Amino acid sequence: MIIRLKIFSPVLLLAASALTPVVRADDAVRQFDAANRLYEERKFPEAATAYEAILTSGKTSPAVYFNLGNARFKSGEIGRAIVAYRHAAQLTPRDPDVKANLQFARNQVQGPRLHPSRLQRLFGLLSLNEWSGLTAVALWLTLLLLTAMQLRPVLRASLRTVTLIAGGATLGLGVCLFATFQLNATRDLAVVTARDVIIRNGPLDESQTSFTANDGAELRVLDRKDDWLQVSDGTRRVGWLKRNEVSTLSWR
Repeated sequence: MIIRLKIFSPVLLLAASALTPVVRADDAVRQFDAANRLYEERKFPEAATAYEAILTSGKTSPAVYFNLGNARFKSGEIGRAIVAYRHAAQLTPRDPDVKANLQFARNQVQGPRLHPSRLQRLFGLLSLNEWSGLTAVALWLTLLLLTAMQLRPVLRASLRTVTLIAGGATLGLGVCLFATFQLNATRDLAVVTARDVIIRNGPLDESQTSFTANDGAELRVLDRKDDWLQVSDGTRRVGWLKRNEVSTLSWR
């Protein structure tokens, strides 16, 4: 079942502004608490609107996205709940509550939906930012060690092994970073947010039906044309649906 709200005051990432950050943080916490009260009162659509108002104002946190996902799910909007949980997962990929609720919501989806490959699951253990941070740390460590070896020749022998290890770690982490970017960052996803969406063979209302996708189905975006998106469910089934029937996620 859906895990309860994260009711602690979130550390919000404030958008750049000339306003005093402390004042804006206090205001965001008040908004967050007010949204939580609406949720506890079982006013789920109103709570979802309140959480989205926080995000629209430029202040984000995993807690806000997580609670938004809960409110959307309780409102019967599985697709919009999955979108919110996925945003939370991008910020905290190993949070057990986020992972549990995302999987629970996905289990409610009927019909075709995209499944991550083994490589995507492997490299998805860390976020793109985390892979970037680890690669940067390893690179700087390698450069510092090389600098020390140049400035203190007497240390070369003792630092050679650790420098090779740091260099190898930099290379390996760089490969992981590149692979993560290629597997996830350049591929857009579409999450169906309506019921019984018809996927057509072409970008026309008159085109024949290819298959049907239900609320919450996660599809890969292949192409765009006017108000239409070409999508795939990860198998050989490909078709077109209207943009207003999905929420798109881009990790560029």
